[in-house]
Amino acid sequence: MSSRLQLQLCGIPLRNPIIAASGTFAYGVELASIIDLNQLGAIVVKGLSREPMQGNPAPRLWETESGMINSVGLQNIGVRAFVAQKLPALRQYQTPIIANVFGYALEDYEEVVRVLEDAEGLAGYELNVSCPNTKHGGVFFSNDPVLLAEVVSRVRRVSKRPILVKLSPNVAQIAPLAVIAQENGADAISLVNTFISLAIDARTRRPRIGNNFGGLSGPAIKPIALRMVHEVYRAVKIPVVGLGGIATGVDAAEFMIAGATAVEVGTASFWDPTSPLRITRELEQFLLEEKVNRVTELTGSLQLNPPPS
Repeated sequence: MSSRLQLQLCGIPLRNPIIAASGTFAYGVELASIIDLNQLGAIVVKGLSREPMQGNPAPRLWETESGMINSVGLQNIGVRAFVAQKLPALRQYQTPIIANVFGYALEDYEEVVRVLEDAEGLAGYELNVSCPNTKHGGVFFSNDPVLLAEVVSRVRRVSKRPILVKLSPNVAQIAPLAVIAQENGADAISLVNTFISLAIDARTRRPRIGNNFGGLSGPAIKPIALRMVHEVYRAVKIPVVGLGGIATGVDAAEFMIAGATAVEVGTASFWDPTSPLRITRELEQFLLEEKVNRVTELTGSLQLNPPPS
């Protein structure tokens, strides 16, 4: 891969702008025999919580038209086990490792990052704020401006590494929340997370997912994700990382044109774990065909049509 794909994200050097998304690439090391991890732009590991979590009841996945619903329930081994069991193996790779962090109280986010701050081998954190705050009646961090400001600012105080805030799309307006994250110390915004959804078996009249509702991802959400990425790009001064239905190099280019500095590949990895590398090759081919010297030239190059007179 050529130097035309190289860039920096929040001071983190990336070989290319294609990042393996959290929750779709395990902890990275499990896929080392299938894909050359050193060729990825970065890896965002499976979400990490304060204590181990078993996740939601099966079935957890359901394929939809042009997408997938999942309700895994953020199953993970816990932050301390990750540091002891997974991170040592990840350190042998050149690819930047970003830890996805979540919690159900402000203290959870703070404690997970405190543990990770003492560990070597991480480039930054991605805060999943799409969780309900169980201490505040189940209000979602991502939907409440006050809670969002507090969780980002508290993590900022304990973190020396860059912080990406992963916003939920299940809100009326995404841009004001991105601005709040920026004002409270976020180094970048990543979006979008999945859309709350429901699949029904008409014969049994029951949900297809064991936990009833799940998150819709995949190509079906791409047009909405593109719109949100562009809105946030215009509203903030920090980088935007785009995701939501990226399955080809042209998809990745579209997100960058909308305003993304880099992109994350998620659902595509379920049917092909090597898809991030294929998408990288396709993106490079797109640059060659379009005579674009550097991939960074794509970011924010969208030219909207003028409003009707």
